Amino acid sequence: MRFGVLGPLEVWSADGELVHVGGPRPRALLVMLLLDAGRVVEVERLVVGQYGDEAPVGAANAVQAQVSRLRRVVPVRFHGGGYRLDVDPDDVDASRFERLAAEGRRLLDAGAHAQAVVVLREALGLWRGPALVDLPRDPVRAERLEELRLTAVEDLAAALPGGGSVAELRALVAAHPLRERLRTRLLRALEAAGRRGEALAEFESARRLLADELGADPSPELAAAHLEILRADRPARRRVPAQLTSFTGRDAELARLRELRDARLVTITGPGGIGKTRLAVESVAGRDACFVDLAPLTDGDQVPWAVLTALGLRSGSVPPDRVLVAALDRDLLVLDNCEHVVDAVAGLARTLLTECPSLSVLATSREPLGLTGEVLLPLAPLDTTPAVRLFTDRAAAVRPGFAVDAGTADAVVAICAALDGLPLAIELAAARLRQFTAAEIAVRLREDDRFRLLSRGDRTAAARHRTLTAVVEWSWDLLGPEEREVARRFAVFTDGAPLAAVEAVCGGSEDVLADLVDRSFVETDGERYRMLDTIRLFCADRLTDAADLRRAHARYHLDLARRADPFLRGADQLVWLARLSAENGNLVAALRWAAREDRETAYRLVATLSAYWWFTGRSSQVGEIAATLLEDVPAGFEEEYVACVVHAVPRASPVHWERALRVVHGLGWPVRYPFGVARWGMAVGPWGPPPEDEPLPGADPWNAALGELGIALVRLLHGRPAEGERRLLAVLERFRALGERWGTAQALDWLAQVASWRGDWDRAHALWAEALPAFGQLGAPEERVDVLCRRAGCLVRQGEFDAATADYRLAATLSAEAGHADVPAAVRLGFAEVARLRGDLTEARRHLAPAPTDAAVLTALARLADPATAVDLHTRALAAARTSPLADLAAAVEGQADAALVTGRAERAALLLGAAVAVRGTAVTGDPDVARIARAATASLGPAGFAAAFARGAGLSREEALTVVDG
Repeated sequence: MRFGVLGPLEVWSADGELVHVGGPRPRALLVMLLLDAGRVVEVERLVVGQYGDEAPVGAANAVQAQVSRLRRVVPVRFHGGGYRLDVDPDDVDASRFERLAAEGRRLLDAGAHAQAVVVLREALGLWRGPALVDLPRDPVRAERLEELRLTAVEDLAAALPGGGSVAELRALVAAHPLRERLRTRLLRALEAAGRRGEALAEFESARRLLADELGADPSPELAAAHLEILRADRPARRRVPAQLTSFTGRDAELARLRELRDARLVTITGPGGIGKTRLAVESVAGRDACFVDLAPLTDGDQVPWAVLTALGLRSGSVPPDRVLVAALDRDLLVLDNCEHVVDAVAGLARTLLTECPSLSVLATSREPLGLTGEVLLPLAPLDTTPAVRLFTDRAAAVRPGFAVDAGTADAVVAICAALDGLPLAIELAAARLRQFTAAEIAVRLREDDRFRLLSRGDRTAAARHRTLTAVVEWSWDLLGPEEREVARRFAVFTDGAPLAAVEAVCGGSEDVLADLVDRSFVETDGERYRMLDTIRLFCADRLTDAADLRRAHARYHLDLARRADPFLRGADQLVWLARLSAENGNLVAALRWAAREDRETAYRLVATLSAYWWFTGRSSQVGEIAATLLEDVPAGFEEEYVACVVHAVPRASPVHWERALRVVHGLGWPVRYPFGVARWGMAVGPWGPPPEDEPLPGADPWNAALGELGIALVRLLHGRPAEGERRLLAVLERFRALGERWGTAQALDWLAQVASWRGDWDRAHALWAEALPAFGQLGAPEERVDVLCRRAGCLVRQGEFDAATADYRLAATLSAEAGHADVPAAVRLGFAEVARLRGDLTEARRHLAPAPTDAAVLTALARLADPATAVDLHTRALAAARTSPLADLAAAVEGQADAALVTGRAERAALLLGAAVAVRGTAVTGDPDVARIARAATASLGPAGFAAAFARGAGLSREEALTVVDG
């Protein structure tokens, strides 16, 4: 447990819940015990603390009664003539505060200021208000704690760089005007902030107050601070510019710069608009820094003169660097925008740092200065949360009242993502809220020219910061011809690239690429090179040989896919999956281009990458592209066509299925793409004809096992669950023997579904518990989302609604992390189902409102509707389910049973429940709606009548069952 007396008494249980103690007397009693935690407190002391010196008769008994009540919540023990609270003193905030305050003072005295700041802030953070407010009869102890608090505040101010915040120190001095340590700290903070006049006025005010109130002179410490200020004689220098807007999003970098206060040379690097200048300004706030803006310079020779002018100095006939060496001592020099005069800045910085041992330099540049000992702080784009916060802050300035809410959140996130988290670009976009809504800006960034959209910036800003184009052009103009050529060609990589890919597609030397990295045009993590999308699009607009370049890009990635394919079925599976996953954006971009311009390459890419896309749960990413390749079967590309049909399901039409089936039956063995052919049975089987039972001729063990998996699944989905399960068990052992993860995970998932259908809950959950980590190893978020939704559906049938909701939430999180903006329909359906079964129909409708109105959603809506509307929705659901997976079609048939029941046709309802089993191929245990319909029909028909009608439906073939449904 934890206890708080630095403020009103609070008691927290071990799990963080507040514990109710009682009225004033029990609270006062507990405070007294807490102040001596672990020690015996005599009864007389407790009585005096409760009642004062004139305690009533029976006060001791009253204390005993209060102790008895306290024992219900805290460990109070009786010992001799008193009571002891058996808790660790460090669990009491007052005791912990005293220990931390003493430790902070010790660190301060030892010169460990940074550590002292951490400890003292923790100590002061324990205070929630005046101490011991529940113990009004012991003011001495409260005053002692308050004195310790003020001492800790003084120690913290002494430990903080620059003496602490002027505003905070002024408030403390106003509250405690006679504490001279606080006055001393305020004087030093004002002097450090360059407010010398205010510091002198503060000393004079303190001197008069001490004389009037105490008849005393200032302490030696305060007098010494005053003397130091008087002796300081600095010329007027250019201060860090004041800012008109709030600072947001760089807390970690700001903390890093504070850690680097003792470094001699720190350079903040990054592309234009990333926020280098603003971070530098914020990092030196409150410090005696001289700010030098080098952007206006046109020649490197002007650099020393610019620094001299900023310092308020003149050189006369003496060379400017000599004057600078003589003038600079314990100074901080901020050199802003160095990139276009970087050589001159590097030379001057080397001279000054060498000859001025106490000088520090903070530089901002799009490339490093390149000096030994230089500490680089490269700035990355803002993460989503700080980027959204920045947009919101700037948007509120141009459109008062703007806020990120349910109506604007998606658009604002999309804007920030489209602009790579670049602060300047985000600010330019926010300024367009004068003309557009956030949603309109997001659409224009996605569909139009972002450079034209973001062409109206602050008129008072430097020219290079007024438009997005100017931001990038400033860096572009600093590149040489070869660097520009490589940068233009690099724009073909949508998702970055390793060095080998850049050299193969772009040409140019490794040195040129290194120069682009140094100049913040390209980023690297040591393995991959990447351009911010804004820079990439700028370069793409200047590309002259786009067709040839994109062809080279597509063929490079086709070659990579061919090299990777055999390794995807062996011990190095995870290594090669990770390598292809790193290139996923480029693979999809290559396929998209090839589908338009080079269909032969497109066919080859689909077929070669089929295993990768299926293994990692990304097949849906290419389904739409694959569907554009189905109009005919090019000669020599028959197997590739089959792979396209597999990926296009369910977009492919029956004509495409039949055409692909003829191709499969006509293939000679061995085939070139055995995975695509084996995957046929898994992907197309539920919609098309069952595959043959014989194993794939000439297939290796892995592809043979995959073929068996396809046959097993179609057996399940065509009404032969026992045979399907038997085959799945055999397939599972084959994949496990091969050490292959994807096939193993698929078999585990399907076996879990079979177990859940028959109500073997424990086995189903055990199998899913194995399948989920296997899909996780493969980096297959979509597969994990599907498995979680299936497991959640099983939990719903078990009545475990809380556990089901947790699975649906995890599925939604995984989907969002995978980059999907919308919550998956299966997750929305799951949330709606849980809400409906809990009786919250409004919540259920809310979850279904954004979902696409497919068969499953229409069935779910029907279950929420009035009888007449429900019948219509069930009819629409059945029509929509004709081309849906069999599970959705069976659910729609069960919906027809519900509609029959509503219209008073109990026998048809029972018949259709049986027909749904025939359509699905198996019964499903625990479905609450089927159970409800069955109970109602049984009540009308009697057990025997219901059983007979149900059996007639269940005994039909799938085709016969669908005929009955239509009848």
